[in-house]
Amino acid sequence: MTGTIADESRRTARKAKDGAREVKRSPAFRALARAGLVSQAVIYLLVGVVALRVAFDGDRQQADQGGALEELAQQPFGAALVWAVGCGIAALALWRLAEALVGTAGPDGHTAKSRVPMAGAALLCAVTSFSVLAFAAGQQGSGSSDEQSRDMTARAMEWPAGRWLVGIAGLVVVGVGVWMGVRAIRRKWREELRPGVPRWGRRLLDVLGVGGELARGVVFATAGFFVCRAALVFDPDEAVGLDNALRSLAAAPAGPWVLTATAVGLMLFGGFALAMARWQRI
Repeated sequence: MTGTIADESRRTARKAKDGAREVKRSPAFRALARAGLVSQAVIYLLVGVVALRVAFDGDRQQADQGGALEELAQQPFGAALVWAVGCGIAALALWRLAEALVGTAGPDGHTAKSRVPMAGAALLCAVTSFSVLAFAAGQQGSGSSDEQSRDMTARAMEWPAGRWLVGIAGLVVVGVGVWMGVRAIRRKWREELRPGVPRWGRRLLDVLGVGGELARGVVFATAGFFVCRAALVFDPDEAVGLDNALRSLAAAPAGPWVLTATAVGLMLFGGFALAMARWQRI
């Protein structure tokens, strides 16, 4: 009986993987994945712009996804653009999920060390997409990363051993930030490029990718630090999202310059996502 259940489970998993592989090869799905990278680029470019305002004149607009969406919504056809960004990131989440199931581009694409991060990326994109679509639908506060972080931390702390879970989650976020920094230094995206990318394009990707991934790593590690501190002092209000993580950089020694460099780095990552939408092997 146990063997039959195990065999059925393996067959089901194999069918799911085969189905994901077929979908992943679809030209339409590939086009959606590239649209998702463009949507991701829009978010990071706008967050970088808002963060620059904070660095130079103390702008109180949210320097996070919520602030980026507010900025986008104020443009001509802004509501339609916000819906398009949310749908694009949802498509990117599905693409990352397919990569987690069947592997990524590159010589080590089918190994666990390549596929597991894609599962995390799929989850992050799914959460981001849900938040963007909720904002588009008019749900107040859905775009605020700080409010979301505090709410999730407070709920988690109510669980059994919740304080430990929050601390572990903080360490995981710090680890993600470190992983982004390592990825930047190693320039792993080179393995994901399709043939025929010109030399100048590869150099451009190196500049955009290194600067952008390092900036993202700093922001994630900073946010993770505050989550860990929330667990230590048992206070969910200590948890912060992207907005307060960036503002905390401004409060450090030479803070405005640190925040400026980070804001430029986030804009570089936006440019990197645009370039990958053009040249990544999908």
